[in-house]
Amino acid sequence: MEVLTILIPVSLFLGLMGLVAFIWTLRKGMYDDPEGDANRILDPRYDDRPKPVERED
Repeated sequence: MEVLTILIPVSLFLGLMGLVAFIWTLRKGMYDDPEGDANRILDPRYDDRPKPVERED
């Protein structure tokens, strides 16, 4: 039972740190454009295919 005196504060601290990190990302605006990436995938200007290799003969 002595282990609980260590595990409970550690788990509360880690949970609080996760909450602080989540609130920080909200304030930084990291979730402001959820549709942008979805629309960017369909745009032909962004091409993720590799360029063809030019061979020197």
